[in-house]
Amino acid sequence: MSVLLEQPASLVAYRPNKPTAMVVVADPRVRSTVTRHLWALGVRDVIEASSIAEARPRIGNPRDICVADVHLPDGSGLTLLSETRAAGWPNGLALSAADDIGAVRNALAGGVKGYVVTGTRTNVGMPTRPGAAPIGAAAARMHRRPPGTPSHPGGYRELSGREVEVLRLVAEGQSNKAIGVSMGLSALTVKSHLARIARKLGTGDRAGMVAVALRTGIIH
Repeated sequence: MSVLLEQPASLVAYRPNKPTAMVVVADPRVRSTVTRHLWALGVRDVIEASSIAEARPRIGNPRDICVADVHLPDGSGLTLLSETRAAGWPNGLALSAADDIGAVRNALAGGVKGYVVTGTRTNVGMPTRPGAAPIGAAAARMHRRPPGTPSHPGGYRELSGREVEVLRLVAEGQSNKAIGVSMGLSALTVKSHLARIARKLGTGDRAGMVAVALRTGIIH
């Protein structure tokens, strides 16, 4: 699992009273796991919903954070997060079972502060790829990081022109083979470029690299 951070601010803003949250996920197992992670971070008032219709009546009473699955039975969780943001909710976190680059773009454009790729809908909270971080650990790091500091220690290492071009094509959803054809490279060379990009940006999955690149202005 990886967490793609739009802003290096605290997910759970400090309040003199206990933080509050709403978790909107259709799968009851994932919903329960997310709630437990929020409890571990100090959130003690969590309400749960399984659909947009169930969550929407509660938007009028803002909480500190809304965690919503991108794919809900009755629509997109990104729509719900946009509505909570407009209603004054300070934080939004999107969940997805796949590295959906289009959804990452939409989430960041809509002001979502975090994007979690779970890998599957049954193992949220467990790493699904080498170097991936569980939602609880990653959110805790986000919670501790002072506002205004870079999400990767010391900032990001500069990418070469060719690496930027590879990343731009990844953002367009192209496969390694297609990128190789476009740039006159072998798929193995493209894979090597992506490995270097991953080391420089501090994230190993394609959606993560795109999210960091969009947030930092490497690509547009």
